[in-house]
Amino acid sequence: MNFTSNISEKIRSITFEKNIIHIGEVKKFDGNIIYADPFPAPIGSLCLIKDCDQNEIISEVIGFDENYNMLAVLGQNPNLIIGCKVKLIDDGKNINVDENILGRVTDAFGEPLDDEPLPYMKDNWPLVGKVMNPLKRKPVTKPLDVGIKVINSLLTIGQGQRIGIVAGSGVGKSILIKMMSQFTTADVVVIGLIGERAREVGVMVQSLFNDENKSKITVVAVPADRSPLMRVRGANRATAIAEYFRSKNKNVLLIMDSLTRIAHAKREIGLSLGEQPTSKGYPPSVISMIPNLIERTGNSDTSEGSITAFYTVLADADDHNDPVVDTSRAILDGHILLSRNNAQMGMYPAVDITNSVSRVMNDIINPEHLDVASKFRAHVSSYIENKDLIMMGGYVQGKDKILDEAILMWPKIIDFIAQKEDEKIDYNECLSRLLKLYNE
Repeated sequence: MNFTSNISEKIRSITFEKNIIHIGEVKKFDGNIIYADPFPAPIGSLCLIKDCDQNEIISEVIGFDENYNMLAVLGQNPNLIIGCKVKLIDDGKNINVDENILGRVTDAFGEPLDDEPLPYMKDNWPLVGKVMNPLKRKPVTKPLDVGIKVINSLLTIGQGQRIGIVAGSGVGKSILIKMMSQFTTADVVVIGLIGERAREVGVMVQSLFNDENKSKITVVAVPADRSPLMRVRGANRATAIAEYFRSKNKNVLLIMDSLTRIAHAKREIGLSLGEQPTSKGYPPSVISMIPNLIERTGNSDTSEGSITAFYTVLADADDHNDPVVDTSRAILDGHILLSRNNAQMGMYPAVDITNSVSRVMNDIINPEHLDVASKFRAHVSSYIENKDLIMMGGYVQGKDKILDEAILMWPKIIDFIAQKEDEKIDYNECLSRLLKLYNE
């Protein structure tokens, strides 16, 4: 009887502890970090602060100092003074999600941006995902149709593959991801627009949500003027939504635009916390965040679903050795490089075929497809390398068999690569056209 009484008492005490509302006060604010009383709150917890104007400011616990909880404001321009009340409102661990999220545009907190109320969502999923056993992950065995000729045929993407789109500004990155979102055969499309210009977010959303695609697309949008914590949270939220649908045996296409701006946001947070900068000012937390985010995607270890993920990576000044480019390229299963030279020549999509690679392509296509794709790449490579020589009339036909073939095939190659923005070409048609190109 005493044992039962003791257990009951413990249960009552635990319940009581959970109902405690932890409250503190702002002790100092340096413009970036709020220092508050050290009440119990794990990193990632959400707190509510009432400023001088009685506005309720959402903030997130990002670290601990010797005598303080360190919080970052998720809103803009708070009017704070010492003594403002800080209240813990959520541990920030889970998001609400179910099929009702499809066809909707939300922010980093799941609040609607499309002026319509969100219905109740019955399920939840961890914001930072669930750790998977790497030995139990299902292999990439099947191609995913993205509706783009040059990718389907020459850089074939597998269900569960993670690939980067590396590009400078103005070479057609946004058009490419819009085409993939509309043309793919994936069951669900999750798009994270992180750190983009607000105008571009609006244009992208309007072009994506037509009657045909609306039922399978959801967008998490956090524009560039939002706080760095909001941008990082938005990336985690988009990934968590994709993970949820994967657990429901869906084949998900996740497009994250852009990984670079997520890294920039994480850099701001890290430097505010006093981390030491390394290459190009990136602290170590950025380099660890990139693989943590990417490894959440891919095939599942428990369900039949998959997440095929595309991460856009901005190459500042076309520098393809940028730390973010370098780190992401090492962890991804391939990369699609967009060429400014191709864009200037009017070759859209402006994919640099010779410098792009899909690391799983050889494992998921048949030998005939592989043979023809290899010939195509060899011809493109040979022609590009010798283009200046050919233009000057310095090349004598007959000296190089592959180059001779490339010169003969070049008009057909250009025609094959080109694809209109509204032109959908499925995987089988892409393969058929490629085989026909070399069997005429």
